[in-house]
Amino acid sequence: QVQLVESGGGLVQPGGSLMLSCAASERIPNPMGWYRQAPGKQRELVATITRGSSTIYSDSVKGRFTISRDNAKNTVFLQMNSLKPDDTAVYYCNTYLAGVYYWGQGTQVTVSS
Repeated sequence: QVQLVESGGGLVQPGGSLMLSCAASERIPNPMGWYRQAPGKQRELVATITRGSSTIYSDSVKGRFTISRDNAKNTVFLQMNSLKPDDTAVYYCNTYLAGVYYWGQGTQVTVSS
């Protein structure tokens, strides 16, 4: 059973920055990713990263968010810059191992003045 523990959410003004972290309880050889879910909307992909650091971003965050990974610490990060009110959502860390998908508990990001 993989545990994913997220941290780093909060309230930030438009144009500001936040960094999210997600620590896994064991080594993850597979891609890790960030998803988000805004009120009344479906959960959507934000970004993913392989163990070899190949990345995929959604068009809505490309150029503003950066996903990175520290394999030695089983941790994935999401640096979020130039935040907009539309980025307000609960952000979830995700991965899979041995055919099972795992999700973190979610961390709230609110972008508001």
